[in-house]
Amino acid sequence: MLNSFKIKCHKFHLFIAVFFLCFSCYETNKLEKEIDSIPIDVEIIRFDKVFGNSDMDDLQDLKSRFPIFFPKQYHDSIWKMKMNDTLTRQLFAEVIKKYPEESKLTKELKTLFKHIKYYYPTFKIPNVITANSDVDYKNKIFLSNQTLIVSLDNYLGSDHFFYQGIPEYISNNMKESQILSDVASICSQLFIPKIKNTTFLSQMIYYGRILYLKDIWLTKTSDAIKIGYSDEKLKWVQDNENQIWRNFIENEYLFSTNPKLIARFISLAPFSKFYLEIDNDSPGMVGRYIGWQIVRSFMDKKDASLEKLMTLSEEEIFYKSKYKPRK
Repeated sequence: MLNSFKIKCHKFHLFIAVFFLCFSCYETNKLEKEIDSIPIDVEIIRFDKVFGNSDMDDLQDLKSRFPIFFPKQYHDSIWKMKMNDTLTRQLFAEVIKKYPEESKLTKELKTLFKHIKYYYPTFKIPNVITANSDVDYKNKIFLSNQTLIVSLDNYLGSDHFFYQGIPEYISNNMKESQILSDVASICSQLFIPKIKNTTFLSQMIYYGRILYLKDIWLTKTSDAIKIGYSDEKLKWVQDNENQIWRNFIENEYLFSTNPKLIARFISLAPFSKFYLEIDNDSPGMVGRYIGWQIVRSFMDKKDASLEKLMTLSEEEIFYKSKYKPRK
């Protein structure tokens, strides 16, 4: 009799779980259809192709069409040298080999921009231009005055021969799958308030906001790509989240204004610096990861909203989140 009752309870709980799962999937699909119906146009202008196929006879026309790439202080001899440079020509060829056409990227950017516009209706779709930057990996994406520049030579693949000599923790993210995540990072800065104080907590929440926007904008993108980790590094921070948090609390880092904490736990780096045995196994940017989890916890609360996330102070977000690390 008791066993029969337990079986019935188990079946009931299973039914409830399946019901809520199906309902959640229905709501998600409904939202995605609504977002997909937003009418926008995205066109990619391939300056990298145009410049690569040009010679000095085309220079004045190029300067007229793309003034953003030709600062007035540079003499025409600079562009002549660049057009004839063997390494530049080789880099151009590698970019064209990797990205012969732009339909895939156009479709992906269109989906991203629709998501941004759904949550921020005033968002204006930027003009998108692809370029080569001589592998300036510190400035892979640039957004200014409604123009988004994507330097495709920074996304040839992590093990590309042009990236020899670049530290592995940087080149790991120089791949096609990282483009949308990087574009989302740049676009998020249009909506996220600038940091008003210099506490470690404020830095964590700032990056947590960016990563949360990626959650709602890049719904088909993995968490690893959003933060720029390998799957293995993401698993490491997930498995060690409680230990990381305990270290931050025990050392009273949250409200510290020590700038060294930024380099140790926030900045892009090969590993985080706890000054413990775990350092070499850890990825960099664990402070960003913790900030992300705090923001996720905040947004899980019933009275949370995107507006509150962007207007409340970092301290308020932290206290209202009631964040607890996974164990």
